[in-house]
Order: sequence, then C-alpha cells, then structure tokens
Amino acid sequence: MSDAIRVPYNYLPMQFADYSEIAAGWDALIKTADFTLGAFMEKFESEFADYIGSPHCLATNNGTDALILALKALGIGPGDEVITPCNSFYATTGAIVAVGATPIFCDVDERFQADVDDMDRRVTPRTKALLPVHWAGASPDMVKVMDLAQSHGLLVLEDACMAIGGKVHGQSPGTFGDMGAFSMHPLKTLNVMGDGGMVITKDDDGMRWMLQYRNHGMVDRDHIDIWGVNMRLQPLQAVVASHMLTSLDERLARRREIQRTYDEHLGALGPSIVVPPRADWNPETVSLYMFQADNRDDLIAHLVANGVEAKVHYPVPLHLQKPGHELGYGPGDMPGAEAQADRLVTLPAHEYLTELQVELAMGVVEDALARR
Repeated sequence: MSDAIRVPYNYLPMQFADYSEIAAGWDALIKTADFTLGAFMEKFESEFADYIGSPHCLATNNGTDALILALKALGIGPGDEVITPCNSFYATTGAIVAVGATPIFCDVDERFQADVDDMDRRVTPRTKALLPVHWAGASPDMVKVMDLAQSHGLLVLEDACMAIGGKVHGQSPGTFGDMGAFSMHPLKTLNVMGDGGMVITKDDDGMRWMLQYRNHGMVDRDHIDIWGVNMRLQPLQAVVASHMLTSLDERLARRREIQRTYDEHLGALGPSIVVPPRADWNPETVSLYMFQADNRDDLIAHLVANGVEAKVHYPVPLHLQKPGHELGYGPGDMPGAEAQADRLVTLPAHEYLTELQVELAMGVVEDALARR
C-alpha cells in the first residue's frame, strides 16, 4: 500500500497475506491431478448450496457466465424481454443481450434497488422474465418482486453477485426466484484469486441441463446430448472458495460494523449528504458502501488527495451508455437513477479497515464539507 493511500479500497494484499491454508488445499488437489471438475469443485458446490439454502449449486468460471447459463436454462432468448434495473454493472445487461433477448430497463429507488412499481409499468406481452439485482450488497424487496412475477406469469433470475451472505426477510438472496447467479470476483464478499461464479436453482431438470451445457454438452467422454460450451470453474479456485466461505460471516459482521459507523457519522452531516435508508428485513453485505453527496466530484477529489480511495459506482447509468442509446433510451428516461449518478460516492468499507482508518475517512469527509 502506498504511503499516500491511508484508507485503501483494494484489500486483497491483506486478505491473502497468509495463504498457507489455501496452499495446503492446492497441494492436496495437485496430488490428485483432478484439474477439471472433480471432487474439489463438487465439495465447494455442496458447501455453497448448504450455506445459501438451495438444493442445487453449479460453479462457473465467472459471474457473467453464471447469468448467461441461467438465462439459457430458463429458455430466454430472441424475442423475449427481460426487465432489469439501469444502475447495475455491465454484466447483467450484457448477459441478457448475449442470449439474444432484449433488456428493458427500470428505474431505481432511494436504496439504489430496482423500483418494483416501475418494473410493473414496463411489463409487455413480450416480457419473459424479471432480473432484479441485489445492488451493492443490499436487496430489493424480493417478496414484492415475486408477487409481481406471479401476477404476470414471469420467470425470475436474481443477480445476487454482490449479496452472498445477505438476508432478505430471513432468506438468502438468490433463493427467491427460479434461479440465482453469484460472482466470486476478487472484490466480491466471497471471492477467489481471479474469477468465479455460481448458479443455484430448485429445478432438477434445469440443473441437469446446466451441468451438461457447462461442460460442452457432454454425457460422457465420447458423446454429447446438446451443443454446449466450457463454463467450468477451475478446481484451484474451488479450493480458494471453500476456504473463504468458512470466514464469510465473520468478515461480513465487520463490514456491517463499519456501515453502522459510516451511517451514524454521515447521517449527522446535514442535507448535502444523503445516506440510503436501511431495511430491518435486509442485513446487507456492504459489498459497496454508497451514499449521495452534493458537489460529488469535489468531495471525491478531496478524499483521494487525502489518502481515502473513494470511487463512484457508476457515473453513467446503463441506459445512457452507447449501447443503451442504441436500444432507444435517452436522458430523462430514468430520473431516479440519473439524479443519483451525479451524486454517488463509494467509500472503502472492507473488513480489513482499522477503527483509525474509518475515523480518518469520516474526518476527511467532514473537512471537505467545512471548506465549502
């Protein structure tokens, strides 16, 4: 960590400073030479299914492929519309486009989550599915999402990539819909040393299809039933995932402590700072700690100049990106997300921050406001 960076956003060097237990797992794997699928990956899939509360889990090479695989398994393709929020990472919408379907954007609420009422307004006869996102580690009210889906006869795929370890009305994100997709990107709450992902489902037939499609459609070494691709997680990463899962709840508890501290301090700074409301029914994973601020760019510059690695997630909503314009969207179509995009600030909030670093970050924010 640079001396100039006093409150770092990237915590991976600290997280993997001691990887001796992971290395021991790798050593055991190497002795088996079980480098494609195999027992180590099946072990992680079983562990994650138990943790999340799903009968089936299938590991993939990243979260994007998890979304694509789930969409294909649900039979979504050309001619279908999928409603999804406009403030997610590119991968959510990219997966919809990758299977030939049409993304239909909806606006977001004050918690940065999909506006379920706006989802309802955007349903058409071509709508096949809802794809809510558990953005930043918080969650939309999935009970309302599922009620909406049931009222229109729609499928639901949850993008829970940021919400591993969270709860929604006591239930794990990803387990409400027909399928749930997760990511183990290095800066997700459950992460590996590279990329990884998972799909969960209650559907036995869907699980069987995904197992085949993930592995080239193979029935055995010499036969295929379908044309498939390679979406397999590397067993080396499965070893890392199994190890990281054991400490996940403890690490999330620390993130929530930091969230409460930030909320308390920022919430007392006046109307120029807006902290999103928290829902008692939604213990968050704090994958991102986001709030809104007047003169956002000046605040970010002051934070960075004083060693706090603040970021923005993201300054341009998906409907205002170039491919969003090509879908027919423009300024003013999503007023909630557009107003937020100009004001969003993300602070480091990972479990490796000390109390002193948390206090330092708050002090720099207070100093920036005092200079106005």
